[in-house]
Amino acid sequence: MSSNIVVPEVGESIVDARVAKWLRKEGESVSVGDPLVELETDKIDLEVAAPQGGVLKRIDRKDGEDVKVGEVLGVIEDAAGATQQPAVPPAAQAKDAPAVSKASSQEKTRSTPTARKAAQEHEVDLSRVRGSGDAGRVMRRDVEQAATGGNGGATSAPAAGKPAAPAAEPATARPASPVAEVARPSSGDRTEERIRMSKRRATIAKRLVEAQSTAAMLTTFNEVDMSAVMALRERHKQAFKDRHGIGLGIASFFVKASVGALRAFPRLNAEIQGDEMVLKRYYDIGVAVGASEGLVVPVLRDADRLSFAQIEQQIRDFARRAEDGSLSLADLKGGTFTITNGGVFGSLLSTPILNPPQVGILGLHAIQPRPVAANGQVVIKPMMYVALTYDHRIVDGSEAVQFLVRIKQLVEDPGAMLLD
Repeated sequence: MSSNIVVPEVGESIVDARVAKWLRKEGESVSVGDPLVELETDKIDLEVAAPQGGVLKRIDRKDGEDVKVGEVLGVIEDAAGATQQPAVPPAAQAKDAPAVSKASSQEKTRSTPTARKAAQEHEVDLSRVRGSGDAGRVMRRDVEQAATGGNGGATSAPAAGKPAAPAAEPATARPASPVAEVARPSSGDRTEERIRMSKRRATIAKRLVEAQSTAAMLTTFNEVDMSAVMALRERHKQAFKDRHGIGLGIASFFVKASVGALRAFPRLNAEIQGDEMVLKRYYDIGVAVGASEGLVVPVLRDADRLSFAQIEQQIRDFARRAEDGSLSLADLKGGTFTITNGGVFGSLLSTPILNPPQVGILGLHAIQPRPVAANGQVVIKPMMYVALTYDHRIVDGSEAVQFLVRIKQLVEDPGAMLLD
């Protein structure tokens, strides 16, 4: 008896995926629940497990192929059928035995899907990598460190049946995605790379173009004196960390200030559906997080009900899980307003693009000491430029300006958030 391996339903907004990597080969024995193949969607990466035990008889969709929900990826044949019709000759099985043993060793190591993918790309033995994640879980960064000779002495090992790479070969010479390299007839320093976009990157590109072509985007700017927030953080940072086990950042202040401003100007917390405006009376704030696989926007649900500590903890958790690929579809779904912080990368000023169907996004930037006028004198203060991009179809310019002024007022006087 055989069983099909199909693309599972992940969520109503995901209808297709891309085969990122088969974790097993044709002819290998598998148990029910064993991870067989990694799929890449525009929002999350996921593993498809074996629906039954037996032998992976056939792989129908190869690495890099785009697939739809419900399509057949391959076929598993039960052990009885596999015994009658072995998928590989006995000699080949004996030859490949070390590889199967190696795979079993890798599976026993606690690791993330992206870490396992990186281990295969860099030919690193996961069992020799020291994990930095929860309970010693191996993360992608641990594998990359091991591939370059770091990770506390952990080293990379060649995959079974493959020769070891020369010691002088840099780890970065092996790209993370299928690459077609075209060399020009010259001295060798004029090369080009053709890299296929990941499913997430392609979707990001599509959504950004859609946002520019469907919304009447306009951006307004202001600047915020961060003196009060920085002084408050300095006074309470140790007590806050002792009590909650996490540092007090600036993100929580802007999340709270955004909620206050959204209450005062509800059309920034709305969306357009046909010829109607849907004003939302709840505050699900998306926080843009940059990861190696591409930008994601996990959502703080009911941000108005969260404490400063809860906001900081959730944002840190989002950043960690965005990097190791463990964010769920539920983490990314919805959102009524978005905050993005280019300042962590050094940006001084930018115009953020809307995250449809939302009609507002707040851009934060680097904090810089600048001369400003205060009480008739020029003084040096820590200042931040802030930007609000909004959909002019539903939000008037005066409304957007007042919204940003309200953000400025609340951040410059953090105590006012308690009264808002």
